[in-house]
Amino acid sequence: MSENAGARERKYSIVLYSDDVTVREAVIGALGSRVSPEMAEHVIHQFATAAALRLFVDGKKVGSESPIDLFILDGEAVPEGGIGMARQLKDEVFNCPPVMVITGRKEDAWLAAWSRAEANVLHPVDPFTLSHTVADLLRARTIATNATA
Repeated sequence: MSENAGARERKYSIVLYSDDVTVREAVIGALGSRVSPEMAEHVIHQFATAAALRLFVDGKKVGSESPIDLFILDGEAVPEGGIGMARQLKDEVFNCPPVMVITGRKEDAWLAAWSRAEANVLHPVDPFTLSHTVADLLRARTIATNATA
């Protein structure tokens, strides 16, 4: 068994934040059970409020057998948007996992950059773009994690 085989057995942990259930359903539907055939399956932890997301993240900071691998945040969420949440996570979470924000307009890409998100996709969610972006972010996270291990 190769070193990567053990890493592939652990499911990726994706945190999804949106106050809109239709956005959460679209993301979950687009990602399926795995984003690429050669990658491990994933589990999605979904949150409708920023407060619930913060409680979850704070619990994960203590240490976990299932670390967070990726945040997907809805930039259009109300009353607290995913762009501000992305910036807060990058400021407050040590070795913060990659963050992807979903924005309403192409012109909002500068806000995603300001938030320090690694990626930005647009509403409405395109399943092909979303799954490929998520796969790229998870691959980069896996490489970075293995390099520091």
